[in-house]
Amino acid sequence: MEPNNDVALDIIITNVVSVFRTRCHLNLRTIALEGSNVIYKPEVGKVLMKLRKPRITASIWSSGKIICTGATSEEEAKLGARRLARSLQKLGFKVKFTDYKVVNVLAVCTMPFQIQLIEFTKNNRPIASYEPELHPAASYRIKNLKATVQIFSTGSITVTGPNVQYVATAVEQIYPLLFECKMAVR
Repeated sequence: MEPNNDVALDIIITNVVSVFRTRCHLNLRTIALEGSNVIYKPEVGKVLMKLRKPRITASIWSSGKIICTGATSEEEAKLGARRLARSLQKLGFKVKFTDYKVVNVLAVCTMPFQIQLIEFTKNNRPIASYEPELHPAASYRIKNLKATVQIFSTGSITVTGPNVQYVATAVEQIYPLLFECKMAVR
C-alpha cells in the first residue's frame, strides 16, 4: 500500500463551536426563570441553555454574546443558533441574529494502521512534538490552516480547526507523513 493510493478515511465531526450576537442586552435572571432547559450560573455571569434538536448547549451572556457547542455539522450549528435566537425572542427580547461564525471544529479520524510516534516526531521535528510523560499523543500544528492534529499510536487522530474544510485538508496533508511512520504489521 502506498500513500498516493486513494484511501477512504472517515472523518467524524464530534463538535462544532459557533458564536453569534443578539444586538440587545439579555436579562439572565428572566431567561433562567422563564426559559426551559436552563442552568443559571450567576457566579460566572452566564446562563447555559440546552436544545434537544439539534443537540447543542449554549452559553449566554448578558451582553448578548452567545457561544453554541455540541453540534455535529456546520449546518446543524447554524440551525441550533437560529433556534436559540428564536427561543430568546419568544421570551420577549428584541433579538437580532448577527455576527454568526463557526470558530472551531473538532473531528476524529482513524488511520488504517498504527503509528510510530517517536519516528514521526523526529521526521517532523519543528512542528511536531511528543511528550509521552505529559500526553499520550503527538501534536502537529499546521499553521497555514490554523489546525492542530493530535496523533495517537493506535492510528487514531483528533483534528481541531477553524472550519470543516480546513479539518478535511489537514487530514489530507498529514496522511502521507503518517504513512511514512506506520508500524510494521506483526
